Formats: sequence, structure tokens, C-alpha cells
Amino acid sequence: MKLQQSGSGFSPATGLLIGHIGAMIFGIAGLVLVLPNGEFIASLPPIGQTAFSYSMAGGGVVYMLLGASAVAVYAYQNLGGKRWLTFMVPALSLSLASELLGTSTGFPFGEYRYLSGLGYKIADLVPFTIPLSWFYVGFCTYLIARVGLESRPLPTWVRSVGAIGVGSLLLTFWDFVLDPAMSQTDVPFWVWEQPGAFFGMPYQNFAGWFITGVIFMTTAHLFWGNQRLGLVRRDLTFAFVVYFSNILFGVVLSLAAGIWIPVVIGTIFAVIPCAVLYWITPTVTASPMVKTETEEKDAVSMAQLQSNRAQ
Repeated sequence: MKLQQSGSGFSPATGLLIGHIGAMIFGIAGLVLVLPNGEFIASLPPIGQTAFSYSMAGGGVVYMLLGASAVAVYAYQNLGGKRWLTFMVPALSLSLASELLGTSTGFPFGEYRYLSGLGYKIADLVPFTIPLSWFYVGFCTYLIARVGLESRPLPTWVRSVGAIGVGSLLLTFWDFVLDPAMSQTDVPFWVWEQPGAFFGMPYQNFAGWFITGVIFMTTAHLFWGNQRLGLVRRDLTFAFVVYFSNILFGVVLSLAAGIWIPVVIGTIFAVIPCAVLYWITPTVTASPMVKTETEEKDAVSMAQLQSNRAQ
């Protein structure tokens, strides 16, 4: 069920998204411009130094909380409470389980551990904000993939598998950009105990990301079913902005550290496919009388079956 939004077009979700992007810009400025400039920090008065230390300690928490809140409100407004909760609960719980398993055993991501800066750690292992980021980015990638593929004349099972697979790939390629920026720069938020070939990370990490995404997106898809969502391009603008801005966050941090290969990978395999899915989404809702070729064949087959039974 799609809920009616305010006539002004400015919803609480939009306000939260603006705050989310603003917090990211503030964090980038602190990490890229202020933190490397020790003389500037030392020149601040005591209250300024205290404010800066608090902002660096809690900035990551704020921007993730705002991102998760923005997407939660957006999901409720556009898809209703049932679809919002049946995606968010599996995404939070299953990603947390995967992260706890990973930080405890090294499976499925490899050997790593979180440092400070991302909030309270659950079981002293995983910051509570990490599952939130899985949820809000994963929701956007799944929704963009699903709605984009719904506009194509494809069998239902292809659209379903495609939404899960493409959504999980877009989520994984976000990590291709983010992980080097957050673990290999001067101010890391997590460290890899098991060095790997991709900027210190094992390729196992990305397999773990894809598998985790597939699991919670499949779980959500089972609750959502195969019914078309009826969203149009403007409905996806919010999700696209969330995804693109979070990609851009990793891009800026990577380039500031002189790491450019993940940026190229993210552009080719994340930004471009996401943009294509966004632009192939219709601008108006298709008439309920218009059916794809596959749906027409299904309808004919059902009618023939019922006719045979009647005879």
C-alpha cells in the first residue's frame, strides 16, 4: 500500500535525508580537511577542540542514524508499514548475525575488527550502526533493482531473482568503494587482521557481502511477494540519491587518500547500472489493463486449465 504524501512534496523523509547528506559532508570535511591539519586543530580554543573531538567521535553515528531513519520513513510512506518492517527486520538481524560471525570467526568476510568511532559495540564486537547501514543502503539497491526490472517484459521468476541478485551486487560494489576509504586511510574505522590483495582486504570479504545481501533480500522478497509495486521514476529518486550520496562519500575519501581503483570500479559497476535502472523505470504508472507478454501467456494458460477442468 502506497501512502499519500504531503502536497508540498517535502516530507519528513526528505528532511532526514538532507540531514544525512549534511552529516556526511561535515564528516568528509573533518576527515579530509581538518584532521590532517594538526596546526589548525591546535589553534582552536579549548571549547573548539572539545567540539571537534565530539564531532569526530559521534559524526559517523549521526550520519548512519539519519540515513536509516530517512529510509525507514521513506519506506513507510511509499510502501506501507508491512513492507517496511519485513525488509528492515531481516536486514538488521541477518546482517548483524553475519557481522558478529565475521568478527568472531573470520567467516564470511575474513579476519577484521572494528575500532572506535561508529558507536556502541554489540557484544563488544560490532557497532550498532553497522546493521543500520546494511538496511538503508540495501533497501535502496533492492528497490531500485526491483522497480527497474518490473518495467521489463520478463518472466516473474527472472524479475524476482534479478531484483535480489542485482540489488545484492549494487550493495557489494558500494563496499568496494567504501571499505578502502574506511580501513586504509589515516583514520581507519576498522582494520583487517587478514591482509588481502584488494587494498589490504581479502576478496572473501566481497563474497561475504554478496551472500549476506542475497540472504536478507530473499527473506524480504518472500514477505513482499511478486506483486508489482507500482512505483514510478520520481518515487525512486529518493532511493537513488541515498545510494549515490553514499557512493560519493567513499569516492571522496578514497581520492583524498590517493586510492583511485575502487573509484573506477564503483563508477562502472555501481553508479552506471544504478543510473540505468533508474532511467528505464517508467515516469507514469502503467495501466492495470496493460500486461507483459509473459503475464498474458500465464493468463491464457490458466484459462485453458480452467476450461479443461470444466469439461
